[in-house]
Amino acid sequence: MTTTTTATVTVTDPLPGKRRNEPIVFTVPGAYPGDLWAARTSAGELVPCQRLRTQTSEDETAFVTVLSFEGTTELEVLGAWEGTVEGITELNPREEDAFARLDTGYFDLELCTGTAKGTGSSKWGLRHFAAKHEGIDLLPTGNNAIGGFYGPFFTPENGLINPPEHTTVEVEVIEKGPVLHHYRMHGTVPDGLLDELRDKSFTIDWKFTYGTPYFERRYQVDAFQTVINGRSVTDKITVGDEFEGGQGELVFDRFEAYQGTQFRAGDPYAEELVKMVSETIETSASTTEKFSEFRHHLTAGMESAHWDLYWRLFCAWERVLDEDEIRERLARVRAASHVRADLPERPWVITDAPIDVSAASDETIFPGAASKTVEFHSRTGRAMVWWTGQPSGTFQIVQRRQSGWVNWGSNGENECPELPVGTPIKTAYGHFVPSWRHVADQLEQPPTVTVTSHPDHA
Repeated sequence: MTTTTTATVTVTDPLPGKRRNEPIVFTVPGAYPGDLWAARTSAGELVPCQRLRTQTSEDETAFVTVLSFEGTTELEVLGAWEGTVEGITELNPREEDAFARLDTGYFDLELCTGTAKGTGSSKWGLRHFAAKHEGIDLLPTGNNAIGGFYGPFFTPENGLINPPEHTTVEVEVIEKGPVLHHYRMHGTVPDGLLDELRDKSFTIDWKFTYGTPYFERRYQVDAFQTVINGRSVTDKITVGDEFEGGQGELVFDRFEAYQGTQFRAGDPYAEELVKMVSETIETSASTTEKFSEFRHHLTAGMESAHWDLYWRLFCAWERVLDEDEIRERLARVRAASHVRADLPERPWVITDAPIDVSAASDETIFPGAASKTVEFHSRTGRAMVWWTGQPSGTFQIVQRRQSGWVNWGSNGENECPELPVGTPIKTAYGHFVPSWRHVADQLEQPPTVTVTSHPDHA
């Protein structure tokens, strides 16, 4: 005989407006066997509740469901779900290293484990991403990714180690059912030049729920302390989301922060790195086969060369140059870019208006601290909204029309990481331009959940 309880779950939205397939997690006393239970809302709708095996004990059972409602609603847990259920399904993958391609009911996305070949197409993370109602892949070539993390490893101080490109991840399935897929990536960052950043491992949790217009993630990295951009950095990382629209096209062409944006335009570090590439190609005495290969590609046309070729020339993982030469050349890049970053001709701009990033110097801006931000397309109305549980101290936003590459990164000047490790991130996508601040508020303030149990001994 199994002892269970029937339970009433009250869900209250602290904000006005409607929630769409909002994930609701609740715990009820007692043992509820099986993977899927049924509950009825106060509006009479029958909804599936997926049992969370990793949050369930002998004395209580945890569930997740998704609800569309406004104000307050109640759930009455009834019994085991009978029959078929609509939910997350798996699709045929596009990439060889795909772990899962999911139809979440709202998104069509592909999570990849990476190939560690040192190119954009070898990254782990989301390498394809589309809203089903729109049908436009924001990463059509698979040569970029949403969800990589970079600093403090991808810095000139550490020899530009690029975790998404230079390592693979293993994926652990934490929860998998029609309502929720929860995956945990496990990886180890390759060693760079800095001793204090060696032997560092990381995990990334990804959560996708059925029909929800956003997804969740959280990054954990072994504790570290180092110096980047002349500043002490303790347990802060750069999370980077990339998008591609093709040459001459931008997926997003504006950026805005929730309470107005303070920013500086231009990227002196990138300019100094490009100058050092030219000098290195002309003057380096390196005789490695890789250097000859890079010299050929870069001499053929500096302006048209892929940006990866610039930083890869100085990457300790690539071994194009020996470590002493990398250190010496990147030290000069750092010294010059540190001075240029704070020159008077780079004033801070304060504005309440959306920023046309592609019109800025280097098609790059560095906005100040924020926890709620958006990149959007001014004509189509598509928008990506980010909420971070703690503010990132600075961001790097790139909207490069020539290549079609767009970036949202939680780093400041000279690749200095600014997002505290362990910070939860929610990312929403849709035609949200008129309402993006309300969407950001919903990401920040989930509904409250209370459970009232009614013992019923079966």
